[in-house]
Amino acid sequence: MSAEHVLKIGILEGDDIGHEVVPASVKTAKAAAQMAGQKIEWVDVPIGRKALDDHGHTMPDGTLETLKTLDGWILGPIGHREYPKVPEAINPHPILRKTFDLFANVRPTRSFPDIGCLHDDIDLVIVRENNEGFQPDRNVVMGSGEFRPTHDVTISVRVITTEGSAKVARAAFEIARSRKKRLTLVHKNTVYKLGCGMFVDTCYEVAKDFPDVVVDEVIVDTMAMRLVRDPQSFDTVVTTNMFGDILTDEAAGLVGGLGMAPGLCIGRGAIAMAQATHGSAPDIAGKDIANPFAMIESTRMLFDWLGHNRGLPAALSMSNIMKRGIDAALASPDTRTPDICGTASQSQMVQGILDGMKS
Repeated sequence: MSAEHVLKIGILEGDDIGHEVVPASVKTAKAAAQMAGQKIEWVDVPIGRKALDDHGHTMPDGTLETLKTLDGWILGPIGHREYPKVPEAINPHPILRKTFDLFANVRPTRSFPDIGCLHDDIDLVIVRENNEGFQPDRNVVMGSGEFRPTHDVTISVRVITTEGSAKVARAAFEIARSRKKRLTLVHKNTVYKLGCGMFVDTCYEVAKDFPDVVVDEVIVDTMAMRLVRDPQSFDTVVTTNMFGDILTDEAAGLVGGLGMAPGLCIGRGAIAMAQATHGSAPDIAGKDIANPFAMIESTRMLFDWLGHNRGLPAALSMSNIMKRGIDAALASPDTRTPDICGTASQSQMVQGILDGMKS
């Protein structure tokens, strides 16, 4: 495709600080697109609490239909725990992931100087399976993966399939091949002999298609320890849903917190979803202090992915321009928010990124 190809990108602000960090991400992306010559059609799509108030549902009629027409979208944090207990107030996350088969959640962790990281030189990516595992809202077609047969017993079902394992493994191998050609499988097959055993066996089957990638494996509790002790020894990691959910938050804690934890949800199709891994943080919403890095970096990852997927040099240039601005802003406490050893407001940090993009 040529640089004249128009990308259609959805804007889903989500809840609480989402109404701040998503517009900041769009503002940054628009500036980068103008500099790179990438044409973008932006589409506002209702979702979350504001959609409930305005349209009567957190996932209104037409939202999924609109998303199907897009190249990708930016999803702000969803504060579904605070939704009213009514049938129309559902958590949109599992619906989006299952509808578009976004089975791989790509979560990079990188340390920057002077922002309070526990280690220097961290640069790893954890690829988390997104649609199976213990999460009861994702592991069955109808009903729930949790049930209570008696008042005193609750049963949680963990679902692992060869298809789900193979899909996330292949995505992880492709990422590993583009990096240092090293992939670590994280599991607990010493205990979950069938579930984790199937995951590991399937990963090794996929590995036959990637002979240039070196594979090793680490038990999940050992991995939790080693992330604290020697995170620099890892490059690309793949694991199941719940393990990945926990390990990625631990990894974020090493490099400044969840404000430094971006994410991109991808699948086998041509659609991707930029989604920072932090929550909606209602306690700081509207105070202009939320760290916008995770959402802006997730947006940058989206355009990098689209540039490669669509063969769009201008989208790749956008990604590089945004990276330049992000790195420049993080280099000075004057353009960093307080959670990462800075003195700037959110809007000042965004301006610092915009200024850095021009340098």
